[in-house]
Amino acid sequence: MKAEQLSIFLENRAGRLAEVTHTLASAGVNIRALSLADTSDFGILRMIVRDHAKAQTVLKEKGFTLGRTSVVAVEVPDAPGGLNAVLQLVSRHGINVEYMYALVQREPAKAVMIFRFDKIDQAIEALTAANFTIIPAAMLCAL
Repeated sequence: MKAEQLSIFLENRAGRLAEVTHTLASAGVNIRALSLADTSDFGILRMIVRDHAKAQTVLKEKGFTLGRTSVVAVEVPDAPGGLNAVLQLVSRHGINVEYMYALVQREPAKAVMIFRFDKIDQAIEALTAANFTIIPAAMLCAL
């Protein structure tokens, strides 16, 4: 039920993000979701891609520093309060959301959120028990 995310550490300078996307595009790696957080000196680009192994290989060859993290993709009703229902549930279970971002979805009534939880296994258990759909990694990259 966990998905794999790549985290790429980037200098905060013009063109560095384009270098990442060019490297992936040249290798035929499709980006499914991403989030970019920055400070004054560096940024962290978090991505879900279709081919993690290839992405990791080509990015390392270009000298990028990266890591892999387990995240959870949750289908959320695309309506007022949809995200709040997930956040209230994990809060009641004492689970912290370290960060989250959205995935582009073609189904209009549903949104997919990528979550990094501090207690990932407990989060999956609580969400599943509350009938939220957890999108398996294999399906996530096919969306």
